[in-house]
Amino acid sequence: MSHLRHREGVWKAMVNRTKLAVLAAAGAIAATKLRTRLRLSAAKHPSLGGHVRLAKRIAGQIAGYTHPEARFFTADGADATVAQRRRDGLRALSELYAARFPKTLALTAQTRRGLSDLQFTGRYRVPFAFSAVVREKLPVGAFLQSSDGAWLTDLDGNRLIDLTGSYGVNLFGNDLYRATMREALETAEPLGGVLGSYHPVVASNVERLRALSGLDEISFHMSGTEAVMQAVRLARYHTGRRRLVRFAGAYHGWWGDVQPGIGNPVPADHTLTLADMSERTLAVLATRTDIACVLVNPLQALHPNRGAPSDGQLVDSARTAGADWDAYAAWLRRLAQVCRDAGIVLIMDEVFMGFRLSPGSVARTIGVDADMIVWGKTLGGGLPIGVLAGRAALMKRFREERPVDICFARGTFNAHPYVMAATDAFLRRLETPAIRALYDGLDDRWNARAARLNARLAAARLPVQAAHLSTVWTVLYTRPSRYNWMLQYYLRAEGLALSWVGTGRLIFSLDIDDALFDAIVDRFVAAAAAMQRDGWWDGPAVSDKALRRQALKETVRARFF
Repeated sequence: MSHLRHREGVWKAMVNRTKLAVLAAAGAIAATKLRTRLRLSAAKHPSLGGHVRLAKRIAGQIAGYTHPEARFFTADGADATVAQRRRDGLRALSELYAARFPKTLALTAQTRRGLSDLQFTGRYRVPFAFSAVVREKLPVGAFLQSSDGAWLTDLDGNRLIDLTGSYGVNLFGNDLYRATMREALETAEPLGGVLGSYHPVVASNVERLRALSGLDEISFHMSGTEAVMQAVRLARYHTGRRRLVRFAGAYHGWWGDVQPGIGNPVPADHTLTLADMSERTLAVLATRTDIACVLVNPLQALHPNRGAPSDGQLVDSARTAGADWDAYAAWLRRLAQVCRDAGIVLIMDEVFMGFRLSPGSVARTIGVDADMIVWGKTLGGGLPIGVLAGRAALMKRFREERPVDICFARGTFNAHPYVMAATDAFLRRLETPAIRALYDGLDDRWNARAARLNARLAAARLPVQAAHLSTVWTVLYTRPSRYNWMLQYYLRAEGLALSWVGTGRLIFSLDIDDALFDAIVDRFVAAAAAMQRDGWWDGPAVSDKALRRQALKETVRARFF
């Protein structure tokens, strides 16, 4: 009996030891997971841009409200005298628009009813509380009749200087793309719209793009967004990992997995949004084993960890921008090494910035050893394109040893003959002395131009400055104001054409010479001076924090009272 009791005691001790071991192991696993989670949380940018789920929840709780016309002019607490100046200024500007743009505005209003894009851009051109009055008083035309160099002509014959950049496509000037598209028509016309097989220019495009990227293989797509999708898809296929990393604020197209948070109706559960230029980010990448790829948009050098600005975001004057390109490039080189060591695919998304800083790849220019490079926009010579360049091992869409395990991607219009011919025309021009000369002294030229504009604005005591990365500019405001967004309307009155995000993004083409740039400066300063005379910057100069607090109170009042 004692022998049985002894065995039972031994058995219980073994069970207890096993339980303790299991509990200890579970505790160790939980502690490891907690440390991993805390490391990941620390690597996220502290703003809402780094916490996309929280941003989406908050956005879903913000109620819409509209300032009535009386409140429209005193939203910042301005007195009656300033409000009257603003009212008079808005009336004069509205009358000018109606007289100068009647045909353009009429067709825009007619088309808006059936074109959802126009409804969206018109509503979000300014902060939503001001939008209704602005849409009524200062509608903006969406149609143009022709282009001539850096000049655009609308349906009423008004000539405006093009600062839209056609969303980044227009790098060398509108005339060049007109010529490349015309040449493409002639080159591809004998084959026409035959798809599936290739026009002979595809062969030369492939060789040129391999040389420009320094990578092994090329695939053609219908847009930059689609090319990014394929890059991520292939990275996941070859690494066997699901997660991708993007940086807070970076734009990689409208696909949900690379644009989580506000604007995406579904959660992107496999996407991590981390902080740019962060040691903590590098630590996360070095230690996790579930990350397939990291996406980099070089434009973020202008505003790390911040999204592409619009006038709606510039309302409180708190935004900063400015490119320390050398520091950003050095960080990207470190990022590339960390990714290489961790088996993570580094994807350089050069859809917007490709060919803008040099006649080729941004990555190669700054010595970043990318696994994949994505191009689009200007590379199409005026026609829609997306291009993915990558290492051979990553571009392969099938497995020899498992022939049914494939990574399929084949769009109907990929490598369309006319697009390929326009791309060929663009790439051939890229090699000409005339185009290469546009890159000579590029940084010095545009740095000097930014300094010239900023000096004129400062001399006129206007609360406006510009920050830039080469030919991509954004306007910053040096004094808190609820009405900074009004500047886009004064700029249009002075004959400067901006995209729908207003002063948040000015995109210059390389064909703008010094004389034309001086004209742009004159018009810009005149517009800002007119806005100042009309009192839009004359309200109480309260702090940015006070403005945000006031806006929050208005939101709460509109939602709950």
